[in-house]
Amino acid sequence: MSINLELYKIFVTIATSGSISKAAKELCTSQPAISQALKQLEEKLGGQLFYRNPKGVSLTVEGELMFQYIEQGYSLMQTAERKFSELKQMHAGQLRISVCSAVCKYDLLQYISKYHQDYPNIKLYIKDESSHEIARQLNVGEIDIGIFNLHNQDESHFNIIKTLQMKDCFVAGATYKHLCEEPISLKKLTENYPLILLQQGGSTREYMDEYFRSHGIGVEPQIELSNMDLMVEFAIQGLGIACTMKDYVQEELQSKLLYELKVTENIPPRSLGITTKKGMPLSTAAQKFIDILGA
Repeated sequence: MSINLELYKIFVTIATSGSISKAAKELCTSQPAISQALKQLEEKLGGQLFYRNPKGVSLTVEGELMFQYIEQGYSLMQTAERKFSELKQMHAGQLRISVCSAVCKYDLLQYISKYHQDYPNIKLYIKDESSHEIARQLNVGEIDIGIFNLHNQDESHFNIIKTLQMKDCFVAGATYKHLCEEPISLKKLTENYPLILLQQGGSTREYMDEYFRSHGIGVEPQIELSNMDLMVEFAIQGLGIACTMKDYVQEELQSKLLYELKVTENIPPRSLGITTKKGMPLSTAAQKFIDILGA
C-alpha cells in the first residue's frame, strides 16, 4: 500500500489539534480540503480514523493505534527537517581539517580563528598530520578539507581549491653568520657543517632528500626534528644549519636572530594544496570555510 506522506501529516495534525477546522488553520488550507484528505486516507486504509464529538473529533480505536506509530515517524521527520535547516543556517554542524603544524600556524590559523568567530556553533576538529596521512584521510572521507604538500601525490582523487607556493631556504644563527657573506656550494655546506632537517617519513623531508640526490649528495643530518619551530630554535642556538620555509622565518630574519645562506644550487619551489575529495559534496560548514579562504 502506497500512501502519500502528506495524508499522514494531515492525520497527525487533526489528531493533535482535535478539530478539522483547527487542522485546516494550522496547515493554511481549507476545511473541505482537510476533510477530503481525511476521507482519502480512510478509504486507502479501509477503516475510520475519527468520530465526531461536540468539541470536534476524537480518534477511534483503530485511529489511536495508527497515531501511536505515525506520530513517532512524523516527529522524526520534523526533527530531521529542523536539523537540516540548522546545518544550512550554520547553527550546528562540524568541520574537519587536517594540516601540518607549520602551515596551520603561519598560513591557516588566522582563517580558522575568523571562522570560529563567525560560526561559533560549528564544532571544529583540527588534526596535525603529515602530507601522506592527510591525503589518506581525505581519500577515505575522514576529513572535509586537507592542506598538504602536492609533491609526489596522486592528485586525481582531489579537487585543489587553492595552491600555496612555498620556498625553502637554509638559515643559521649568529654562530654561522659568516657563511652568509658569500654563496656557498651545497657540497661544501653538507660536508663541513651540521645540518638540521625534518625527520624522515614526511613529504617535506622526501622533497629535500630528492633535492640533495639531484646534486649527487647523500645527506646524513646531525639533527632531525619533528617540526619546523624546533628546527628554528636549534638554528638560533647555533646548533646547525636548518632548512626551513622562508616565509615562516621572516620575523627571525628581520630581527637578525637568523641569517639566510646563499646556496649556489637553488631549492626549487614547491606547492601546497588546499584540497577536498573529488566527487564528495561539500557540507555547508566546509563551503563557508573555503569562502573565508577566498578560494
